[in-house]
Amino acid sequence: MSKGAGVRSEVKSDAGVVTPHLLPRTPLQLENCQPRIEKARLEASSQLNPGRRADFGQFMTPRCTADFMAGLFDLSNCSSIRLLDAGAGVGSLTVAFLEKVRKSKLRISDVSVTLYELDDLLVSYLAEEIETYRQLLSDGGIKFSADLVRSDFIESAINQIQFGMAEKFNFVILNPPYKKINSNSRHRHLLRQVGIETVNLYSAFVALALALTDTGGQIVAIIPRSFCNGPYYQPFREFILARAAIRHMHLFASRDKAFKDDKVLQENVIILLERGGQQGDVTVSTSTDDSFSDYTTHVYPFDQIVFPGVAERFIHVPTSPEHNSMALSPVFCYSLADIGVEVSTGPVVDFRVREHLREMPETGAVPLLYPGHFTGLSIEWPKPGMKKPNALMRHPETDKLLYPNGFYAVVRRFSSKEEKRRIVASMVCPDVFDTPLLGFENHLNVFHQRKQGLPEDLARGLAVFLNSTAIDECFRRFSGHTQVNATDLRLMKYPGRDALIALGRWAKEQENLSQERIDAKLESMV
Repeated sequence: MSKGAGVRSEVKSDAGVVTPHLLPRTPLQLENCQPRIEKARLEASSQLNPGRRADFGQFMTPRCTADFMAGLFDLSNCSSIRLLDAGAGVGSLTVAFLEKVRKSKLRISDVSVTLYELDDLLVSYLAEEIETYRQLLSDGGIKFSADLVRSDFIESAINQIQFGMAEKFNFVILNPPYKKINSNSRHRHLLRQVGIETVNLYSAFVALALALTDTGGQIVAIIPRSFCNGPYYQPFREFILARAAIRHMHLFASRDKAFKDDKVLQENVIILLERGGQQGDVTVSTSTDDSFSDYTTHVYPFDQIVFPGVAERFIHVPTSPEHNSMALSPVFCYSLADIGVEVSTGPVVDFRVREHLREMPETGAVPLLYPGHFTGLSIEWPKPGMKKPNALMRHPETDKLLYPNGFYAVVRRFSSKEEKRRIVASMVCPDVFDTPLLGFENHLNVFHQRKQGLPEDLARGLAVFLNSTAIDECFRRFSGHTQVNATDLRLMKYPGRDALIALGRWAKEQENLSQERIDAKLESMV
């Protein structure tokens, strides 16, 4: 498969699939998915070269996800269907869609499908499915045609757009490849020629599919959630928000379930877009995994999905109305600049100063703090037996990396695989150390004032605020990453400086600062 084509996935559907206005079918009904396409997926998956799959971002979707995706389309006002499946794999997504058509009992006169796929193994399965549905739909009185395109989707789509020959589709179903695009690659240069600036194949596929979709057409795609925030995906967010309305988003709560067969750890979202649609409320649904057994759904105004006036155009995926109210509270409306605080990534990159690292403190050394030194709000330093060094020797090369000893709030930059919390905040207290300077390792974000310490109550208030369950949930609304960057923390909203100081004083008075007390205190501030 070329860099522009990806393996799609899996499944077929039975009758009665959902529309955006109905609840999905029950797990019992989902078990009735026809097994042949799933068997083909599993057979093909076992034969694909693992290295080739990684090179081309080939990841197989769980069996019933394709059925759910097809169920999001609304076919009620359409008699003629033109479907695009870019990177069709064995045909699982197209099969799910065609099953919906076949069993819909709607007056659909003709169906044409365009499928892109380059992998010889997958094409053999795909061709068989096309012929099967040619017969099934013909038997049902539906005229059917299929175009299996064995060329790079990105290059083909861009050529069509540039030469004004683009076929327009009214339905698109996608599980695009997931792989970064090098800034100097041919794909990157081609995409720029049609006004698409993006850093990953998955976002390139969605953007091109949108460009090939008729006004009123619908696109359903399963993609990583990473596009929702961060500067690299801002041009992509602006591209889709300028051309389409978001109708539905579905979030898989467990990061290791959406592509469990391939052991992929990634937060994924299924998104339904309407080309040229008038933006209105957005339905947000969640489930732990592809069984949809704990499916829940809520409807939100669009201004709670994309906040007005925020230049970065983050796309929030609220998981419950309760946590959404916290994010929108006028109490939490201040930027770090408003409260006179800065946040920076820890400047000490240990492998760059390897010769100055020391396992334990010694004369001429200063404390070097890693995430492993922190537990809750407390700090343990030095920490014997830790795999990381505890100290850094002073030297002209290292002195420029150090901070004065003082009170700081710190946040770990990375959370481990399925860790419950994304934001984990702690506090640095100067009386732990007997040196005038401190080193913060690169896996920490440090809250400071012009590279100086904070007032004690402010540092404590910040740490307590960031450790609240509601704030962790608010952060997850727009971030699908396990990483918490300083930029993310700068873009969050905080209580005012006085409120944070009061929160810090309150926390200091508590004998037992439990999670329940922190959460209750934050709720009382709303």
